[in-house]
Amino acid sequence: MSIQSSIEEKLQAFEPAFLQVENESHRHAVPPNSETHFKVTLVSDRFEGLMPVKRHQQLYALLADELSGPVHALALHLYTLQEWDASGQARPDSPDCRGGGR
Repeated sequence: MSIQSSIEEKLQAFEPAFLQVENESHRHAVPPNSETHFKVTLVSDRFEGLMPVKRHQQLYALLADELSGPVHALALHLYTLQEWDASGQARPDSPDCRGGGR
């Protein structure tokens, strides 16, 4: 199973109204077909009443295996359904990689 698929499967525990896991490794100085840099957009009512740091901690705990091994970077955009609607159902774009000798 790919790392991306594993992340997507594990995040189902949050019963997402919307989930998008994007492999952004190609935007960084890593070998082709790497799975090291991901962006997660997750909308769940389970985030109701939780500050952003608590939301992030929940995902870090769930993805501990991936974060202790192959995943180098994980951008998290975590919303309640109300927050997602208020955002226009949009999350920030990721910046371009500035490292790795590029």
